[in-house]
Amino acid sequence: MKVLVPVKRVIDYNVKARVKADQSGVDLANVKMSMNPFDEIAVEEAVRLKEGKEHHAAGTADEIVVVSIGPSQAQETIRTALAMGADRGILIQSDTDLEPLAVAKLLKAVVEEEKPDLVLMGKQAIDGDNNAVGQMLAALLDWPQGTFASKLEIKDGKAVVTREIDGGLQTLASTLPAVVTTDLRLNTPRYASLPNIMKAKKKEIAMKAVADYGVDTAPRLKVLKVTEPPKRSAGIKVADAAELVAKLKSEGVL
Repeated sequence: MKVLVPVKRVIDYNVKARVKADQSGVDLANVKMSMNPFDEIAVEEAVRLKEGKEHHAAGTADEIVVVSIGPSQAQETIRTALAMGADRGILIQSDTDLEPLAVAKLLKAVVEEEKPDLVLMGKQAIDGDNNAVGQMLAALLDWPQGTFASKLEIKDGKAVVTREIDGGLQTLASTLPAVVTTDLRLNTPRYASLPNIMKAKKKEIAMKAVADYGVDTAPRLKVLKVTEPPKRSAGIKVADAAELVAKLKSEGVL
């Protein structure tokens, strides 16, 4: 079974994003970048499919292909996935941050080329927070989808996905090939060992261009401005519960 795992290079989750002075976007200059955390979970799950850990029979997956769409520096993100256990990578070079539909169209073209049995990807990227590419890709491919997976089992040619929904958990079985998007509680990604980091340097990354796929990636949205959220105003201290109730009444809370 071949697994395709899309990954995205984003601002590291520990870094506080800064808005450009002209409000045209987020300032990425000299900012630490890393793999989108949800994508890291997807890579880990794909490697477990190959190793036979956590609900998976050994050798369920025999090849893991990682694909990223972004600048040349996204090779580092792919190398991280290769060090975790993926087999090879594909980088579709793009200096602009493409909209979800354009990303889904490019991934569809990659799927048609690679013919994976499963596309395993993060439910959303922490920069745009769109939570749209997985669903769009499944629609374009006309494949079944299991989103927000907190548990995944592959058995009898089906992906059995336990989904996190507002009312609790929902379990569904979808025939392969399928698209599955990962949620936080699916697993805890491993740290790549030094020997695997060294091995990853020798693994193949195919360099592609957006034009190679003949896909229309023209933007359909225009960003008017990006602003930081308003800063919280300072609170006040009260001497006792009686003063607290009085303040709440005067402020119209009670």
